[in-house]
Amino acid sequence: MPEPTNQGKAFIFSAPSGAGKTTIVKRLLSELPQLSFSISATTRAKRDGLEEHGKDYYFLTIEEFKAKIEEGAFYEWEEVYPNLFYGTLKSEVDRIWQNGQHVVFDIDVVGGLNLKQILGERALSTFVKVKDVDTLKERLSSRNTESEDQLAVRIKKAWQEMQRANEFDYILVNENLETAVGEIKQEILKFIIK
Repeated sequence: MPEPTNQGKAFIFSAPSGAGKTTIVKRLLSELPQLSFSISATTRAKRDGLEEHGKDYYFLTIEEFKAKIEEGAFYEWEEVYPNLFYGTLKSEVDRIWQNGQHVVFDIDVVGGLNLKQILGERALSTFVKVKDVDTLKERLSSRNTESEDQLAVRIKKAWQEMQRANEFDYILVNENLETAVGEIKQEILKFIIK
């Protein structure tokens, strides 16, 4: 894949489901105006009342997503579960950098590592974790968005993802939201002026 030529920085946040990365990313975006969110494309269903097309994700059909793969429209993409695709659109990243901002990614673990490889030294990759799998299980259960079978699949995947934490530039433990946000905010500000 071609390396982007713009000079903006990139901040990659990955985590197992339920670790709180989306909450952390939303806080950072509200507190640091030099950051802008890269909206990912996905084939998963929209959570009614909680998500908007073009704001949280670009919700595409499987056919639309596969067409974009053929066009070479993604920096990276992945089939996370059968027929459940996620990807980073080149046009989205380019738009943010052309606006003079730094791009923020809220992305799964494999996608995050792929983006870090593509973006190299221009990216700071952060793995958000909680103290243990039981905490993740509790957070995912409280969402009430998945069946027991879906929950079991997510827990297994979360355990596998936690084994890859050391492949990221920075590991952020999210036991206390305020502490976690403050900690990563300092790392971002240092990285921007680097």
